Amino acid sequence: MAKPPLRILLCAPRGFCAGVIRAIDAVEKALSLYGPPVYVRHEIVHNKYVVESLRKKGAVFVDELEEIPPTDAPVIFSAHGVPKSVPAAAAVRRFFAIDATCPLVTKVHREAELHHRRGRTVVLVGHARHPEVVGTMGQLPDGAVLLVETLADVERLAPREPDNLAYVTQTTLSVDDTKDLVAALAARFPTIVGPHKEDICYATTNRQEAVKRVAPEVDAMIVVGSPNSSNSQRLKEVAERAGCAISRLILRAEDIDWSLFQGLQSLGITAGASAPEVLVEEIIDAFDAHYTIEVETVSTADESVFFPLPRDLRVSGAA
Repeated sequence: MAKPPLRILLCAPRGFCAGVIRAIDAVEKALSLYGPPVYVRHEIVHNKYVVESLRKKGAVFVDELEEIPPTDAPVIFSAHGVPKSVPAAAAVRRFFAIDATCPLVTKVHREAELHHRRGRTVVLVGHARHPEVVGTMGQLPDGAVLLVETLADVERLAPREPDNLAYVTQTTLSVDDTKDLVAALAARFPTIVGPHKEDICYATTNRQEAVKRVAPEVDAMIVVGSPNSSNSQRLKEVAERAGCAISRLILRAEDIDWSLFQGLQSLGITAGASAPEVLVEEIIDAFDAHYTIEVETVSTADESVFFPLPRDLRVSGAA
């Protein structure tokens, strides 16, 4: 029997952003220069496929520095950033530490530190326990950062000096949710100081805009990414809010629940900033086995951002 037709709208931009590419390249460059093992604190990026690929090459992922034995091997901090206590602990143990924090996360860290030096209490808009949030809060002394996750949190906020506040945000949030939270903060605290340029990174914004364009036009939407990836989860939520009846976050083709994707005429596909293009292609191939597909790319922005490797790897590479 002939396969039914399926129009696939492929979001662009999608997949790896400059910060993720930099972090993965840092691990691979360290492996190339120094050989295995290369230790990585936490997942270098939130994607199981990427982590397993690097593990096979000799990367050793740990939750905390205490798990690393005495070593001269490189110890890399993930793209999400770390509290100041982590590089301090690495220095005490004389580790060869390499910081692969995304430069856009580092920007948020510096903003928070600047506000603190100017005597302001910092309000962080973000998700509790996310590694990026833990890292940002860990730039300042305990109590110097107040975390808000919901509008209810904003209502409950009771800073000691309500007229002397500033806010920063996690880089991978929903643009729309963050806009609402920032508006609520400004309504309650009219003198609150915001960043000169919004903290949500270009890649998060661009991928969400592409989903907003595609989601209303398709029967179902697939976001390629890991469940623990904040920006991937936000893409799924954006698709749902844009009116897509079926929106699913899927890591691999083997995870597709085909009972949800029967009788489709159109399908949107995007990928979180930590998901490699090979997984997008894998999922397209899976649908090609069930449908006669026609793939069309819907582009909403061009991306040309590039971040160089951490300095230690550049210097070593040049040497």
